[in-house]
Amino acid sequence: MVWQQIYDPFNNPVVSTLLAAVPVVVMLAALAFFHVKAHLAAIMALVSALVIAIFAFGMPADMAGSAALYGAANGLLPIGWIVLNIIFLHRLTTENGSFKVLQDSLARITDDRRLQLLLIAFCFGAFFEGAAGFGTPVAVTGAILIGLGFSPLAASGLALIANTAPVAFGALGTPIITLAKVTGLDEMELSMMVGRQLPFFSVIVPFWLIWAFAGWRKMMEIWPAIVVTGVSFAVPQFIVSNYHGPMLVDVIAALISMACLTGFLKVWKPATVHTSAALTGRVDDSKIDDEYASKTEPTAAFAGDSKKAVMRAWMPWIILTIFVFAWGTQSFKNSFDTRAAIDPATSAAKLDPQGKPLREANPVFAPVLTFTTIHQQIEKVPPVVPAPKVEEAVYKFTWFTATGSGILLAAIVGGLLMGYSIPQLIKQYLRTIWVVRYSLITITAMLALGFLTRYSGLDATMGLAFAATGIFYPMFGTLLGWLGVALTGSDTASNVLFGGLQRVTAEQLGLSPVLMAAANSSGGVMGKMVDAQSIVVASTATRWYGHEGEILRYVFFHSIVLALLVGGLVTLQAYVAPFSHMVVGH
Repeated sequence: MVWQQIYDPFNNPVVSTLLAAVPVVVMLAALAFFHVKAHLAAIMALVSALVIAIFAFGMPADMAGSAALYGAANGLLPIGWIVLNIIFLHRLTTENGSFKVLQDSLARITDDRRLQLLLIAFCFGAFFEGAAGFGTPVAVTGAILIGLGFSPLAASGLALIANTAPVAFGALGTPIITLAKVTGLDEMELSMMVGRQLPFFSVIVPFWLIWAFAGWRKMMEIWPAIVVTGVSFAVPQFIVSNYHGPMLVDVIAALISMACLTGFLKVWKPATVHTSAALTGRVDDSKIDDEYASKTEPTAAFAGDSKKAVMRAWMPWIILTIFVFAWGTQSFKNSFDTRAAIDPATSAAKLDPQGKPLREANPVFAPVLTFTTIHQQIEKVPPVVPAPKVEEAVYKFTWFTATGSGILLAAIVGGLLMGYSIPQLIKQYLRTIWVVRYSLITITAMLALGFLTRYSGLDATMGLAFAATGIFYPMFGTLLGWLGVALTGSDTASNVLFGGLQRVTAEQLGLSPVLMAAANSSGGVMGKMVDAQSIVVASTATRWYGHEGEILRYVFFHSIVLALLVGGLVTLQAYVAPFSHMVVGH
């Protein structure tokens, strides 16, 4: 029997919204104010969500449990799988000393910490966001920054702040492509609209990043380099998103920005070199987890300053880049995850109405698990969607084409080339699993929470509260996207949750549905730094376990203010010329 979601079980929108918000409040309060460890805070929030979904919103208990399990599966693959394997690669490079050589090679480009942040956290991170997304950029840049000597809070918080402007076009445009499917709006128009919002922030975020790290005066000392970084990213971001589409926006913009900044640093140097790696105004002498910290000095194989030694040190990360980019392409995924559909009666290939061969899931590389308790058994209803719509719950176990698998293969190839034996690699991998065990529990519980709020309708109840703001909806609709990412840890998931609601509400209020659907994605990028999933990835990458609450408290202000700025731009685009002329189809 199909269960219809109930968005106001108490016939009182205020009471229903407050109850729907309880799991989010429990998690954030436990992390930020009561210093509860992240995995326990996530479990507490999940338990509270189960209680409220079942007893307040009337969701059948078996459906609630199934939704949580479905989310947990998505937490392990792809998110947990990425974290585990990127930490494995980092361990390998740290243990044999190659990472120290890599650090020194980066320092040769510039030993100014501010410029290192621009190059690594913003440019390099944006490339990995574009190629893979789903936690990869924070994991990679956080690990590099901590290796360069940045304090744990600086490495974690700044990696999160930097990973904002590229997010809407991450994973080869997945959030925009998904948004188009969910809303029924034109994919190119959505790409164009987001491409007329985020480039402003691609210029602002590098300034914001350095200000958050070193303060206003130190930021102004390197303003030419910041301008080069931001503008050389923003211009390609606008051009590619408006004239090509969403897929290659971040990859192209990041490569151009890296090239421009590196070239600029060959002809320009700051008047004073900033060598402190601690955050301005903070005394951060926290110890990195001894279990994970390497006590190994660079080996003879990587000693010296030769170009050969530097190339060998960069080799695992170059391999990683190649693998991640290949694994991110849709053609690669399709070649393994699907196969030609065969009619069992005739053994001939099935064809669509246009005569093209149909494809189906490959049971070897992409076995499918259907959560029958909730698959097509839960119905979203108006006003969240234009017409009643059943939710699907099909889990595709894409074990080979998942980004984490590409990272694992890159780590194995790199490890063998670095001189590790197979038994040594296995030993290191088992140690890595033990080290990140609590992080994997947290990510699993967080995704279970996110999926439960989606299938129970708790998220929609909170969304409807935003939708009731009338003329102020461009601001609050943008913040709805922020809330979606803060809840789920994914701009893609936020677009799935609230994309339909954005279109329906915009049409009711006489606003552009393309503008508000794009605002959901653009506003969502600023929620990326406060979602528990990203914070756990950052704390794991920097080996600062148990300090997730401190990271959250540090980035929360930056997240809220930047989200409000995005909302301000969307409001101008909705109502005020000449900004309103930027709206696609205006």
